[in-house]
Amino acid sequence: MIAPVVARTRAELAEALATTRKAGGRVALVPTMGALHEGHVALVREAGRLTGPDDAVVVSIFVNPMQFGPNEDLARYPRTFDADLEKCAAEGVDVVFAPSVDEVYPGGEPQVTVQPGPVAETLEGRSRPTHFRGVLTVVAKLFGLVRPDLAVFGQKDYQQLVLVRRMVEDLCMGVEVVGADTVREDSGLALSSRNRYLNDEQKHEALMLSEALRAAQGAASDGADHALAAARAVLRRTTLVDLDYLVLTSPDLGEPPASGQARMLVAARIGGTRLIDNTALHLGSGN
Repeated sequence: MIAPVVARTRAELAEALATTRKAGGRVALVPTMGALHEGHVALVREAGRLTGPDDAVVVSIFVNPMQFGPNEDLARYPRTFDADLEKCAAEGVDVVFAPSVDEVYPGGEPQVTVQPGPVAETLEGRSRPTHFRGVLTVVAKLFGLVRPDLAVFGQKDYQQLVLVRRMVEDLCMGVEVVGADTVREDSGLALSSRNRYLNDEQKHEALMLSEALRAAQGAASDGADHALAAARAVLRRTTLVDLDYLVLTSPDLGEPPASGQARMLVAARIGGTRLIDNTALHLGSGN
């Protein structure tokens, strides 16, 4: 097992990728905030699957302060760099880019940021109004620093994935954005770095989120109203899940279609921990 090169600065990153660039190889980026779990590992494996021996896989580890609101959990966000590095080594990652805040934001918060547009004002953006401005700004910075040919994001953060794709298209960034399937525990709970904050009772109740989505999938052939009703029926069985939203949309987060491909997204607080999940479903006409 060969340890990846750890780059802390822009210069070190450029040096670490110089051989790949000179050989004409491609660069795949997996952006993370660390505290890597099997969901992140799946993203790394997807990047490896899409690259060859002359290419390079880069995992960035950076807890981005711009995407945290004033009362959110920046200070307690888990930081497990040594364990993260071991996981990256086990998956054959070539470079781990782990910059400081000053390296990413020299001179403090940037004067020029990415305006995420109307999709960012819904769902997560309604509860976290500055979140996606911070997300897209740091992703744009990482794209500029790493200059990847492709980048892999998880579908669990579905709104983020949609917005990154929109940014890449609208700003002509020339990066292929790959959405990898959500990784779940055997119970169905979507893997998240925040799951570690849940006690046993809360973790059991958190299963209601994925159960609600499965119920919606099972009822989707009867139409949108039945899918939503089935999901809501599951969530009414618990008092520990403080629901933020449960919505049905089109795959690009617009109005849901009368029939065909759609997306259901859910967010809730369980104790002091906020969790999100989503699933694709196919709506029938209900006739």
